Amino acid sequence: MKLIFAVVQDKDAGRLIDQLVQRNYSATKLASTGGFLREGNTTLLIGVEDEDVEEVLNIIRDTCHSRKQVAPPVSPVSGPGDAYVSYPLEVVVGGATVFVLTVEGYIKI
Repeated sequence: MKLIFAVVQDKDAGRLIDQLVQRNYSATKLASTGGFLREGNTTLLIGVEDEDVEEVLNIIRDTCHSRKQVAPPVSPVSGPGDAYVSYPLEVVVGGATVFVLTVEGYIKI
């Protein structure tokens, strides 16, 4: 059995959960925040049998897309000499960061 941690942008989370449920996969939704843009993300925990991992990964690939976004300037919080970006910066966000872990046991109570 595997546990899939999928960190996705909030904009993609609802559609992804709908797609998983339509294919009889359950997921636990956790609110999370990205470190770079400090914006909301959703982390999904999805328990699946080994043979279902590729199907779930394909659902994630088909649902979660990257997009460009303008990041606001970051104010300096460190000492002198540290890098400081004083202008908006265009970055690619979205898609998904996925971790697949082996699970020794699964108990549903």
